[in-house]
Amino acid sequence: MTEIETHIDIDELRKLFLFERLSDDQLTTLAASGRVRAYEQDEDIVRQGEPAECFAVLIEGEVQMISQTVSAGTVAMPRTSQPGVYGGATSAYLGDRAPLTYQHTLRATAPSRVFMLSARKFGYIVTEWFPMAMHLLDGLTSGGRMQREVIDRRQRLTALGTITAGLTHELNNPAAAAVRAVGELRSLVKRARRQLAQLTEDGIPPERLRALIEAQEACTVQLTTQPKRSPMEIADAEDELGEALEELGVANAWDLAPPLVTAGFTIDYLHKIRAKVGEEHTAGALNWLTMAIEIAQMLNEVTDATDRITTLIGSAKQYSQMDRAPFQQIDVHELLDSTVAIFRGKIPPGISLVTEYDHTLPPIPCYAGELNQVWTNLIHNALDAMGPEGTLTIRTAHDEDEAIVEIGDTGHGVPDEIKDRIFEPFFTTKSVGEGTGLGLDISYRIVAGRHGGEIRVRSVPGDTWFEVRLPLREAAAA
Repeated sequence: MTEIETHIDIDELRKLFLFERLSDDQLTTLAASGRVRAYEQDEDIVRQGEPAECFAVLIEGEVQMISQTVSAGTVAMPRTSQPGVYGGATSAYLGDRAPLTYQHTLRATAPSRVFMLSARKFGYIVTEWFPMAMHLLDGLTSGGRMQREVIDRRQRLTALGTITAGLTHELNNPAAAAVRAVGELRSLVKRARRQLAQLTEDGIPPERLRALIEAQEACTVQLTTQPKRSPMEIADAEDELGEALEELGVANAWDLAPPLVTAGFTIDYLHKIRAKVGEEHTAGALNWLTMAIEIAQMLNEVTDATDRITTLIGSAKQYSQMDRAPFQQIDVHELLDSTVAIFRGKIPPGISLVTEYDHTLPPIPCYAGELNQVWTNLIHNALDAMGPEGTLTIRTAHDEDEAIVEIGDTGHGVPDEIKDRIFEPFFTTKSVGEGTGLGLDISYRIVAGRHGGEIRVRSVPGDTWFEVRLPLREAAAA
């Protein structure tokens, strides 16, 4: 039980460094406004999470400040017995903008006497007695918060710019392939129509024309079912077919041979075509057949390109969590894959990507869009650490009620002397202009603050791992 004292002498208040410059009148007002409480060892003076009603100043004894965090558990500051140290509602001078609850626990670690001043009175005294200091403190607090928010937004925009550049690069390749294929298709379709008209003018019978069209359809099917052959085997087949076409008197034999070989055309099939359409129509039929095969190849290229674009857009939607609820049960591998897909254009050719997924890992409750930002920050840092060459490894596992995601790189590593600081706001090892120092801080706040998880690092030169642990139960995460 605490013992309440009703009076404190102004001389005792003057001994506290916090009040040593106050006048006698101010000390008298202060003494009349507060009270002294005596606390036993291991008794809480203020408790984190409770309404912030008092400002506490140590008169004698020993206290310790303790904070509860969702990732690291209990974080305790060193004990101190210095008279004048304070805690509790330290931001009460902010008025309505002050936190409504205590942001820490202040505990007596030895029998102690503490001067207790109501938060409302403390805020009034600071405002009335020290108006200039109050404005400076207010500006420092508000300005620091605004600066943090601005830089935070800029960090997000920078990450978005990086991702957009990678996505644009990835989309450009299939889009360019589709445009090129469509351009060639226009020319091929026009030539194929003319060749078909020429065959008709040359008097090819309808039944032979129908047999030619059926042969073209068979060749089109074979385009996607051909066994893989070596370049030498393909070259030999083209030489053999080109010579056979020359013997039949086909003028552009060596131009026709490559696409026909691609479709699985052989010498035997050549003789079958000759028998079906007649010798007098063989050259024209083979020219039309080659154009039809090339048209089918171009259509396949357009299909592949548009499929790739669709896949990339799907990855972008998965990454941004467009049209989805912010908090949901989701497969973490989908989030990782979408982030990697968006990043692929930014991964140098000399860096190998290895994924080791535990597919028994159940869906996790999370803010998926925010977790994608965590993966973005960690992958971006890993790529920066490795430079043009190295191995980026992403692996997953689960341990009882936690999902584990690890992102490793073979870069220069994190020195031991800064491992404890890398999650601090604005702390960065990059050169001026190359980083804001908020990437890992944002990641920490998303993992720990938003999901009730943990983020750790272990590192030696050439082997660095960031480990993210996330709860599998929604109650813990929410």
